[in-house]
Amino acid sequence: MFEPDRTNYSEDDHHDDGSSSGISPWVITFADMVTLMMVFFILLFAVGTIEDKKWRQIKQSLSAALGSDTVSEAGLRQGLDVIADPLDDKTVHAVDEVGAMVAKEIEEIVSEVEEFVFKNKLAGEVQVSSDARGAIITISDVVLFPAGQARMTLPGKRKLRQVFDLLKQFDYNVKIEGHTDNSPIRTEKFPSNWELSASRASEVVRMLILDGYPPEKLSVEGFAEFRPKAPNNNPENRAINRRIEIVYQRGSIRKHMIDVINRKSVSR
Repeated sequence: MFEPDRTNYSEDDHHDDGSSSGISPWVITFADMVTLMMVFFILLFAVGTIEDKKWRQIKQSLSAALGSDTVSEAGLRQGLDVIADPLDDKTVHAVDEVGAMVAKEIEEIVSEVEEFVFKNKLAGEVQVSSDARGAIITISDVVLFPAGQARMTLPGKRKLRQVFDLLKQFDYNVKIEGHTDNSPIRTEKFPSNWELSASRASEVVRMLILDGYPPEKLSVEGFAEFRPKAPNNNPENRAINRRIEIVYQRGSIRKHMIDVINRKSVSR
């Protein structure tokens, strides 16, 4: 009968590899953890440091935004320290006051346009909203232009003149944005929707100037099909995306409000 080999093995033949070096396994783990913590705090320090040059750039940006040099020069910022010279109460109040005035004015513009649309029975043709750009009056291009063209129709001109009566109530810069759907166009005059959208916006500007709107307060942008309000997956949505947007620019409103505040300060 086969019998297993019963040769005795010494304990030295079964030693643990980790114990042969004289270092316990937990020591290596602990050392790794300490190294990771050190790297973490170095990164934390680096992220929390604001160099003097960067701080001056931030200061200049704030100064330009506030319309005057009201931001304190605090020099080098290190670690996670807060700014030693915070904005004073006067500056904070001025920022809050301007922001509140701009928000209120945009709300009033939206309210005026909504009332105008209701009185003139333009619902479905003219809409108004607000976003980061400012107050936006949206006119369907179905009302203004024939398909694939940038020459305004007679009914479109009448609609625009109605809107002009509203626009001249507000003394701010206005940007006219042209938008199309994603239907391709390739003609000699309009090789793509870029040209079509920009040409339609330019036509609206031309009509506004003819009606007496100050040209220095107008600008034009064409966005083709790349800023849709709805998916271009059916005729109804494509009609929504074909539009002209008249934007009362937030920056222009803000500049006007700062001028008002400055005039008040001088008169005191």
